[in-house]
Amino acid sequence: MRVAVVTESFLPAANGVTTSVLRVLDHLALRGHEAMVVCPGPAPHQYAGFPVAEVPSFSYRGFRAGVPSPALVRQLGAFGADVLHAAAPFGLGAQALFAARRRRIPSVAVFQTDVAGFARKYGLSATTPGIWRWLQTVHSHADLTLAPSRATLADLAAVDIERTAWWGRGVDAETYHPRHRASPAGRALRDRLLTGSPPGTVLVGYVGRLAPEKRVERLTAVASQPGVRLVVVGDGPSRAALERELPGAVFLGRLDGDELARAYAALDVFVHTGTHETFGQTLQEAMASGVPVVAPAAGGPLDVVADGETGHLYPPEDDGALGRAVAALAAEPARRARMGEAGRRRVLPRSWTALGDALLGHYTDVIDRAEARDARLVAGFERPLVG
Repeated sequence: MRVAVVTESFLPAANGVTTSVLRVLDHLALRGHEAMVVCPGPAPHQYAGFPVAEVPSFSYRGFRAGVPSPALVRQLGAFGADVLHAAAPFGLGAQALFAARRRRIPSVAVFQTDVAGFARKYGLSATTPGIWRWLQTVHSHADLTLAPSRATLADLAAVDIERTAWWGRGVDAETYHPRHRASPAGRALRDRLLTGSPPGTVLVGYVGRLAPEKRVERLTAVASQPGVRLVVVGDGPSRAALERELPGAVFLGRLDGDELARAYAALDVFVHTGTHETFGQTLQEAMASGVPVVAPAAGGPLDVVADGETGHLYPPEDDGALGRAVAALAAEPARRARMGEAGRRRVLPRSWTALGDALLGHYTDVIDRAEARDARLVAGFERPLVG
């Protein structure tokens, strides 16, 4: 197949949208398909052997957003795509879906960013109804919308977004592995993180973007606990403020590859604070690393964390419950070990290879349906689609 991937986020940005797009491209290369990428610039010129085309962009609070451009339509026309993959469509992806509908290119849209929830956290609650109306318009132009959790599928149904299906996220359980904890580099990292702490101190960590919608400041409920050292991995517009609010925490900045894998494995407990996650990829990576997880009982974490088995889910707005869940795990090393082992077992079947093959199946389905629809049009049984 020839797959045109239009994404609202790409390298060098580090976030869930970028990560899933990279894994999709890796899988397309593995299976011998052809692809191209259209994304906000600046970006690398290629990835996995596939060309990457930039469109103009602007930055807002650390996000880089693509500006709809005639270049996108030209790129789609020149590539001759069999199917369009629109990653988190809102602006650039919306233009791609509209163009695909006009050109009768089958399309799959991947819903993975709670834009309305983020708007509320940025003090723009009044825009929420308009955002959902826009998303309904955007996704009505897709032949299929994929969502990563049951909670997200329910949200889409509530605003009458139709033609939906589940498509989760894979995890690289070879890269994210408990063995890093006992490696020489892993032991050195733990020693560095525990410098100046009394014996028995528990490392509790967060990994992710440091931005208002992630609500990392809620970790004050953890940082003040005796016998706990807080570790924060990531970067973003809130970092300076968080360093002031969490003076005892160790901030490691953005990490990738083996450094990130070692950081996960060095932790005793992983904690997440944001309540608008459509999935929660960092939860899976922590679980693959053998680390128990504490996360809000909302959105994607409901599908990822088995409460009481692989970690704890706390009421989304209850900072006290967050703190108590962490304190309970900090006090019981044996329980942490059991939950860490159970978490790794839970995510082992969730490989990116399996999820990639499932995605290829969705591509094939929309292509087959489009061909059947075109055949009916030729036979005069249907009116052409407009939009």
